[in-house]
Amino acid sequence: MRDLKIYLVIAFSLLTFYIIAQYNRPQPINWKPTFDKKDKIPFGTYILYNRLHDIFPEAEVRPLRDAPYVILEDEKAQGNYILIAPDVKLDEYDFKEMRKYMNAGSNVFIASFNLSSYLTDSLNLKVNSERKLASGRIPVSFTNTSLNPAKKHTFDKGIGEQYFSRYDTSKAVVLGVNGNKHANFIKYQYGRGALYIIASPMFFTNYNMLQPDGAEYVAKALSHLPQKPQIIWDEYSALGAIDEGQSPLRVFFSYPALSWAYYIALFSLMAFVLYEIKRRQRIIPVIEPLKNSSVEFVKVVGQVYYQQRNNSNIAQKKVTYFLEEIRSKYGLKTNTLNKDFAILLSAKSGVDQDMIHRLLKYILELQAQSKISDQQLITLNNTIEEFQYQSKQ
Repeated sequence: MRDLKIYLVIAFSLLTFYIIAQYNRPQPINWKPTFDKKDKIPFGTYILYNRLHDIFPEAEVRPLRDAPYVILEDEKAQGNYILIAPDVKLDEYDFKEMRKYMNAGSNVFIASFNLSSYLTDSLNLKVNSERKLASGRIPVSFTNTSLNPAKKHTFDKGIGEQYFSRYDTSKAVVLGVNGNKHANFIKYQYGRGALYIIASPMFFTNYNMLQPDGAEYVAKALSHLPQKPQIIWDEYSALGAIDEGQSPLRVFFSYPALSWAYYIALFSLMAFVLYEIKRRQRIIPVIEPLKNSSVEFVKVVGQVYYQQRNNSNIAQKKVTYFLEEIRSKYGLKTNTLNKDFAILLSAKSGVDQDMIHRLLKYILELQAQSKISDQQLITLNNTIEEFQYQSKQ
């Protein structure tokens, strides 16, 4: 018991030291590209989402996490639909509602590496990446004269490498190019609205917004959108539907402090269970051994026969068992109990013929009687036992 307490104290001390060290160590930078408006990590979109009113001061921002066709099917108000994600999840039904939305005077702004197959097939689009220059930076600029086309914006982390290697020049209007004169920002007119597509969502991340050219480039890109009463911020393509991956423990794992609290509680529970298993053991029930009831059974059967006083029945069963023993042990037929049978039985059993003649005669006499006395039953039993005794000699 004393040794166990020492081990527990040592384990608790080490755990405490480890927790303190983990709490005070510098947190590593999370470079995961989430494009989530709530994430302040480098590749989240917290800054852009919270500064949209700098570009659209009168617009109401509505973050929605449903498929576009669900959002736009009954949408009547004009606005700007902004979608920033690494992969676009648009199918035929989504784009059909988008076209209605744009034809009515609204605009859709998409920034993505991978456009859906339906969108690329419909617009004859293909996204590719430039070979990295020696400096590792690809300059990009705008074609609009009011946005100073001579101004070259450069970024690191591979931002700006993507461009459209194929697009329909008869329908698409080029709004931005890179240093190789490849289009990376294009526009398609739909009725009174338009579709804007930029080849990389990384321009709009927190990391890029904090770079010297980042915020300026994003402001110029979004300034192509006209002022509208509302902005729909698409979260479906970046985060999925609202019910995807919703674990009951998601809140605990969303925050480091709650995660540590969960793991410590789990470890403590396991330690308690292991400690209690060692200290206590459930009571082992006493299992009574099986009793030999053969003697009791014989006594009960004997009492039943004794109370009935049916000596003839008992004598008949006794003779039957005796004859069965003769058949199985000596291989003799017991149909006729005569002199020849007695001679064969004497030869095989080794019992005196006179004793066998006396036994067989007594059996035949009892079989001829309807009533048998107690003394006759006892004499029969003793005679059979005498035969059995002599046959074993």
